[in-house]
Amino acid sequence: MSQNTFKKKLKKGSTPKAAKKSIFTLIEEKLNVTGLLGEGIPVKFGPPFFFAAFLAMIYIWSNHRADNMIRKIERMQQEVEDLRADVTTLEAEYMLSSKQSEVAKKIQPLGIYEIDEPPIKIKYKK
Repeated sequence: MSQNTFKKKLKKGSTPKAAKKSIFTLIEEKLNVTGLLGEGIPVKFGPPFFFAAFLAMIYIWSNHRADNMIRKIERMQQEVEDLRADVTTLEAEYMLSSKQSEVAKKIQPLGIYEIDEPPIKIKYKK
């Protein structure tokens, strides 16, 4: 079995090939976060930051909801236009089929025919 050993301490400024720097370490070095905020973030900045983050989330959610609503409205407008076109077509067909000449054509197979003479007025004497 292997024995427990202590880690070897590295000298300042020396980085062996095995110890790679993470992306967060690189960002911290480049931005100098410690110089801006000190050793830690003060607690007093917590509530305003979270409030601003909350407002940003509400803003993003509101924009997302508005975009979805616009898409739904456009879909419904297209559907209404299609239905309006269908209604117009059906009304035109109904108007054509209710003409006297069209009705006469439809009832001819039943043996009913159209009268060519005008109606006669019947007078009754008391």
